Amino acid sequence: MKRFFAVIFLLFLGFAFCATLYAQDRQLIPITKYPRKDTAIIMPQDVTQQTDISDVLQSIFVKNYKPAKLDTIGRKPIVSFVPAVGYSLQTKFAGTLTGNIVFRSSPDSKVSAITTSMGFTQRRQFTLPIVSNIWSRNNKFVFVGDARFYIYPQSTYGLGTNSNIRNEDPMRYNLFRFSEVVLRQITGNFYLGGGYKLMQHWGISHKGPLDGAPSDYEAYGASTRTTSSGLSINGLFDSRDNSVNASKGFYAAIQYYDYKKILGSNTDWKSVVIDIRKYFRLPANSDNVIAFWSYNWLTLAGRPPYLDLPSTSWDTYSTTGRGYIQSRFRGSKMVYLETEYRFKITPNGLIGGVVFLNGESFSAAPGTHLQSIQPGYGPGLRIKLSKVSKTNLDIDYGFGNQGSKGLFLTVGEVF
Repeated sequence: MKRFFAVIFLLFLGFAFCATLYAQDRQLIPITKYPRKDTAIIMPQDVTQQTDISDVLQSIFVKNYKPAKLDTIGRKPIVSFVPAVGYSLQTKFAGTLTGNIVFRSSPDSKVSAITTSMGFTQRRQFTLPIVSNIWSRNNKFVFVGDARFYIYPQSTYGLGTNSNIRNEDPMRYNLFRFSEVVLRQITGNFYLGGGYKLMQHWGISHKGPLDGAPSDYEAYGASTRTTSSGLSINGLFDSRDNSVNASKGFYAAIQYYDYKKILGSNTDWKSVVIDIRKYFRLPANSDNVIAFWSYNWLTLAGRPPYLDLPSTSWDTYSTTGRGYIQSRFRGSKMVYLETEYRFKITPNGLIGGVVFLNGESFSAAPGTHLQSIQPGYGPGLRIKLSKVSKTNLDIDYGFGNQGSKGLFLTVGEVF
């Protein structure tokens, strides 16, 4: 428990340091003119009743500071970054620089966001992911990107959700992943498109399970280097009011991947990812939100490399399975459900809280059935980094089966 409070204190110090820098450069951007008559008008929002960490710091250090009355996300980027020292199950102690950049390509476009989290950990892991959702003028196109480079010592625990945490198999590998998708508006909030995805692992090594049990990794097919390269067909429906922190709306994305030897893959294989999210205000006249998430990642044909199989917290934003270490569960099929209730703690919105509950089920090797459901649950705090973009610093503590528990740090909502 002492470690937990020490970590929270260190996180706050790093957070305050970053917010101080952010407060020095931050400019609020009021709308000064309206867009063309044939485009939707994005009205400025009244933020005088809301407070973020910049307001707190400027009220301390800036004489007679008064927050702007009207503000909106415009073409000038709003930057929220947090340097921090933290602790999590997969990293132990870690130094991270986590944050996002949000903006609009034009006054009538949806909010675009670029998210990153560079870190170096006690386990000698280095991570650099960059995830982007860029909306074009008039929302005619959306560009979805995912690029990351990892130097990653990390254990695996076997296949399926019936695997035991005592079967830990320490591994080490390097990862480069690149994905880019272009979607074109068909009608309203519905988009279709396609893209390309590359996943490369090299320098792969493992020690074998610590308890001396047979290794699922070796039984599946060990290798020192793997490549998956393929094309995708993508569909998207997105009616959320804010992609960073939605309070209402619906999101559904389907991604079909076809990896081919002719494109450089080790084997031919196919998979699909179905991502569905729904948000409601609860109560209806409040700022509190209940959110639901269904994430299903299925191997349809072929035999993917072991490290490319669906796995806990290996979704785009690495947020599935709070309560478990990344890679805790792995298999050819993954079915995942989560709900989260988000509520204010302070009336000005500076501090909020959440409670969450999730469940995940994996099969083992291709051709096998789904196994038991493993639950995760816990509470969390939210600290407002930017009241304009609604970006929060998320500090969650999750619990799972077999004594699994740990701290999870995110900038922007988990889903």
